[in-house]
Amino acid sequence: MKKIIDACQIDAFTEFPFQGNSAGVVFSDDLNEKEMQLIAREFNVSETAFISKSNEADFNLRWFTPIVEDKLCGHATIAAIHFLLQKGIVQNNSTFTFKTFSGILKAGTDNGLHSLSLPIPKLETFDGNKTEIIKALKISNMINPEKFPFILDNGGYLYIYISSLNDLMNIKPDFKQLLELSAARNGYDGFTLFTTETIEKENEAHLRFFTPYYGIDEDPVTGSANGPLLLVLRRLGLIKENTENKIYTFEQGDVLNRKGRIKVSYSPSKNELKISGKAVTVFRGELSF
Repeated sequence: MKKIIDACQIDAFTEFPFQGNSAGVVFSDDLNEKEMQLIAREFNVSETAFISKSNEADFNLRWFTPIVEDKLCGHATIAAIHFLLQKGIVQNNSTFTFKTFSGILKAGTDNGLHSLSLPIPKLETFDGNKTEIIKALKISNMINPEKFPFILDNGGYLYIYISSLNDLMNIKPDFKQLLELSAARNGYDGFTLFTTETIEKENEAHLRFFTPYYGIDEDPVTGSANGPLLLVLRRLGLIKENTENKIYTFEQGDVLNRKGRIKVSYSPSKNELKISGKAVTVFRGELSF
């Protein structure tokens, strides 16, 4: 029997169409894993979110790139929240939960700003082979690893401080080498390169994110990297103030002409890390197969 399923393509971390990071969003209880992967391949955006009913949370949520299931995706979750709000499945000024590969995640929406509480990552100084990473990224003259060591989180994201915005914007990695390094399973599969120089002076950081291991050479705007970046900045002494009750704005995507802005907060008293952003629907239709 043919399946007909509502689907949307939504740009997250922006209020303007064709900016931010695009995600497919599908709500169905009738899809198996193979069908989800095929749909994600057909959407052919960095991530597609699949929402379904749940007995353990308000909703189940899974994320697929065009080639593999992902463990955590911020922008596709923001897109999923936007989808649920537009469909009237959740209400404005409400909170709800998703059961995901990364656990039960708390989310909410408040007057067009959608939010997600991320798992708190464990951070450690990276003591592996930096030489091959530096070579693949082509950043030997842009870093000071003695002053700003590489930081690795337990999700496999490697954070590397770049000396200037100009340097960051001009990085042209060898993606084949990055894929080979990630496939060797040395503890990392995503590369977050960042600087505290920004395009808009009121913002705190600008970043780029590379993850060819998941089929995405460069992701336009990455919620799962921007959230932990706040904790990395604290660890490196680049943010010294108490972050309680403060909201920081990070930049990403400008180099790809997909400008995105992410709000990030961390409450030490609650040990809560949250990302938030706006979203806009650019396509609404049906899948039929």
